[in-house]
Amino acid sequence: MNDVKNPASDSLASPSHAAEKEKEEGSFVFFLIKLVLVVVIFRSFIFSPFNIPSESMLPRLINGDHLLAAKWAYGIGENNFPLLPGRYFASLPERGDIVIFKHPVDGTDYIKRAIGLPGDTIEMRDGQLILNGKAVPKVQVDDFIIPITPNTDCHPLAEIETLADGSMVCRYKQFKETLPSGKTYNVLDFGPFPKDNFGPIIVPEKSFFAMGDNRDNSQDSRFPPEAGGGVGIVPEDRLVGRATIMMWSTDGSSEWLLPWTWFTAARWSRIGGTL
Repeated sequence: MNDVKNPASDSLASPSHAAEKEKEEGSFVFFLIKLVLVVVIFRSFIFSPFNIPSESMLPRLINGDHLLAAKWAYGIGENNFPLLPGRYFASLPERGDIVIFKHPVDGTDYIKRAIGLPGDTIEMRDGQLILNGKAVPKVQVDDFIIPITPNTDCHPLAEIETLADGSMVCRYKQFKETLPSGKTYNVLDFGPFPKDNFGPIIVPEKSFFAMGDNRDNSQDSRFPPEAGGGVGIVPEDRLVGRATIMMWSTDGSSEWLLPWTWFTAARWSRIGGTL
């Protein structure tokens, strides 16, 4: 039995061990580089998360919603990947798509519904949308009711109700619109408002007309473009992507130091739905 170490054997093994360690470190670095590239490509060209910061798209989108946008839906370019000049595989939205785009003046991300495409004539008469000379069917449906939470205020023109359990909700009049393609969506309407009468205007080439579903609480294509305000007619090269999936939604009542509130604040019924 020989318990004495052989120095010569150790000296021969050391270079091999060092080479193995170096190979492992190199593999890890290569893995990190690949991971970063995958994340960059995924976020730049495929899907990217967006959050809803306002109530201009009620009732479909609520303050506190977090969604994934398909960034390849309308082509790729500098709005998807800043290092890529120009725009490739460009296309316009379909009427009714919920689109994310850069504000034509200040570059902020906006989210609205695409209503008019190039050549379309858009008009509003007493709150009725007129598309190419024909009224878009609009029928009243059940009121939209939403709990009042840290993420959700009640518009001054809406109704506030107190439920039996003491919680407060906001009630809005809700209408269903149906586009010529058959696509339907719900909108909110407070009654007579300044932009209930607008146009007619013709949407120019390589542009689209966007409107918020919360018709009387949305700075959209009915308003002239200005920083922090209306967007005017939106050029197609400002498109970022199409809203596709509801990834997460919170009512804003969670606290970082109280982990259980992360779950109680979630709007579970909204998560996972397609847009």
